[in-house]
Amino acid sequence: MINAILLGQGMVATHLAVGLERIKSGEIEPYGVPLAKYELPYKIEDINLICSYDVDAGKVERSIYEVAKKLIGEQVPIPQSLKDVHVREGVHLGSLKGLIEKTVGLESKMTLKDACDKLADEWKELNVDVIVNVITTEHGEPFNELAKLEKAIEENQRDKLTASHFYAYTAAKYSEKAGKPIAFINVIPTPLANDPAIVKLYAKSNSIVLGDDGATGATPLTADLLEHMAERNRRVKFIVQFNIGGNLDFLALTVPEKNIMKEKTKSSIVKDILGYDTPHYIKPTGYLKPLGDKKYVALHLEYLTFNGLTDELYVNVRLNDSPALAGKLVDLIRLSKVALDKGYNGTIYEINSFFMKKPGPVHAKSVSKIVAFHNMIKWLKELDAIQS
Repeated sequence: MINAILLGQGMVATHLAVGLERIKSGEIEPYGVPLAKYELPYKIEDINLICSYDVDAGKVERSIYEVAKKLIGEQVPIPQSLKDVHVREGVHLGSLKGLIEKTVGLESKMTLKDACDKLADEWKELNVDVIVNVITTEHGEPFNELAKLEKAIEENQRDKLTASHFYAYTAAKYSEKAGKPIAFINVIPTPLANDPAIVKLYAKSNSIVLGDDGATGATPLTADLLEHMAERNRRVKFIVQFNIGGNLDFLALTVPEKNIMKEKTKSSIVKDILGYDTPHYIKPTGYLKPLGDKKYVALHLEYLTFNGLTDELYVNVRLNDSPALAGKLVDLIRLSKVALDKGYNGTIYEINSFFMKKPGPVHAKSVSKIVAFHNMIKWLKELDAIQS
């Protein structure tokens, strides 16, 4: 059994919770879960979702069933079992400013150190194994030095911390307090697996941090097209890839400093895969509420082929944004627990390179998702952790 909690009860977390329960009951097949056809030490049914944390006053203290009914109840049936799983109060440190009507948060009632102790005690009581960070995109930079991160928590320096850094620090403290390793999965752009301070903190507690920024639709497609060009020695002249959506995360990306976080993780693939840089525009570009969670993706790539001629690719996609990431989280939860059982700590490139836009550790190269998938399968087989 894997005891998991979610940080952020938005669309991704809601689709994950609902989809998990529907798979467990045999209502749906696990399409969209990349490793579902492989036999892992942990089955999908072994994931036990305990609770989630949020700061939206309309969600806190409600059941995930109630939240899901409101968010996606018109699209899919909501399992009754989610009436027993509740949303608890977390922290936000200003990450949702101007995005929702009313926020709550532990930081309004106590210091960050006290909030850290409170959550660590809760997680110890719940016997948590895996923590999944799916809060809304925020602006954050790496601390690089562990002492600076520790000081920010101890001295209640709220303006220097993101919610993700606070949660990651708290999870490591929980691990030390409980005397057990923990896995922290970061699928938003805030650098955690790319922050030497966080990786060092997790190595010290024999725990794992995976990240950063889950790769779902447009970015894996772009990466694999670039790999296609590189393998055939075609010279890419330029590439344009943008997406527009209508969910809360796209609304958050209308804030310039948050948008730049996505641009950093999405654009890192070009030089890493091609071996050279080329003019490119790869980033989220807008919010349009009627699109909802089904974002619009457009891609234009021009390249030189044999005999000096020019070819072009045009791609248009409408993609259910949140379910694409939720399906990958099913595997990330299972793989993180497998890695803990095998004694890994710090971060794990073999997992990050397939599932993340900006795979940790810092300075690690991005590769196409096709290459990353086969590398990950090879790694799992060497661990004797997978059978086809």
